[in-house]
Amino acid sequence: MIESGRDCKDVVTQLAAVSRALDRAGFKIVASGMRQCLTEGSDASLMTQEGLEKLFLTLA
Repeated sequence: MIESGRDCKDVVTQLAAVSRALDRAGFKIVASGMRQCLTEGSDASLMTQEGLEKLFLTLA
């Protein structure tokens, strides 16, 4: 976009959209892994769903 001479506002808007999409994808990956740990992990009985949610929110 920059090389083709697009307006700076367009470039920043596109970068922000990409950043949000990557954040959402990353959180889904982490959430999936944490959910798996909660249900299948050897220490699954030590972590409650509420505890897992609090841990997940500290990543945001």
